[in-house]
Amino acid sequence: MGLFGKLFSSEKDSAREEISKIPWYDLENEAEVKELSAASEKKLIVIFKHSTRCGISRMALRKFEREYDLAEDVPVRLYYLDLIKNRAVSNAVAEEFNVHHESPQLIILKNKQVAHQASHQDINVESLKNLL
Repeated sequence: MGLFGKLFSSEKDSAREEISKIPWYDLENEAEVKELSAASEKKLIVIFKHSTRCGISRMALRKFEREYDLAEDVPVRLYYLDLIKNRAVSNAVAEEFNVHHESPQLIILKNKQVAHQASHQDINVESLKNLL
């Protein structure tokens, strides 16, 4: 990216570059949050709550991406939640799944329940693999 690209790129563009290695689905509306519980009966649902303004969150996201080595056919669906852009959705996740809000935060749903949650340096792919 050239100098002008860096100067004029949006925060969303920067965030998108950060998450390009994993097949993330954007979690952007509150109605979708309610559907995740039912979806977790068929596959693991992973929600990564990320603050695009936080260096620690960025490091946790990059670490997760570096560790992620699951095949495409593994029954996992990964959701990326931009906390800055979608704070109401983050609040809906906290309420729907009865989890305390943290950032960064990894929440894994299995069979309509929170099977695992972690924040900051405790976020890792190994916890996801253990639930498969």
